[in-house]
Amino acid sequence: METEAVVVLPPKPDFKALKPQEIADAVGVQFRKVPIPPHRVKPLYSDWKPIYYLVYDEMKVDIRMNTKARRVELKNRPDTPEIGYLQKCADFIHAIVLGFGYKDASCLLECDEIYVNSFEIKDVKTLRGEHLSRAIGRMSGKFGRTKFAIENTTKTRIVIADTKIHILGPYSRIKIARRCLCDLIRGSPAAKVYTKLRQVASRLDSIA
Repeated sequence: METEAVVVLPPKPDFKALKPQEIADAVGVQFRKVPIPPHRVKPLYSDWKPIYYLVYDEMKVDIRMNTKARRVELKNRPDTPEIGYLQKCADFIHAIVLGFGYKDASCLLECDEIYVNSFEIKDVKTLRGEHLSRAIGRMSGKFGRTKFAIENTTKTRIVIADTKIHILGPYSRIKIARRCLCDLIRGSPAAKVYTKLRQVASRLDSIA
């Protein structure tokens, strides 16, 4: 009777966690450059001190404003805790450039499940002239009430910049906010969207 040979497998390798300095040495120096449009230079200057503190002191990423090229330049450092911090800081600056306040945009540094979703009115419906102006007015509402209602219900932040709309928040809530904005673009009255928001609010409260 033949006996089968027992195969002895080698022990499973045990890799120790790399230190930040070892990661920096392996990856090397990386850069990110975020262009700044002319109309966003002044708002960025006014909030530069807290922005600089969040990026340089908290995230351990080098930052500077290149006034000639009109862009913000970011670079990782040997003491940067994680590789992803550089991209997080680039997303943070990009959100401020889109029109979000630095306090709202700082959520991108703190949470991994916060995103920025952008779309244009023409992606939903082709509108021109007064029809386009009315669609923007429906999304904003009187004194911005409709926009604030969508923001407060879905726990998101919305920027309406001419025909472009930017939404900041978790993916599931961005989806709800975008659906409401798309309904307003298509011509739904604000009252109908408010009714939908009340239903969404009760559902979100039950989940929470």
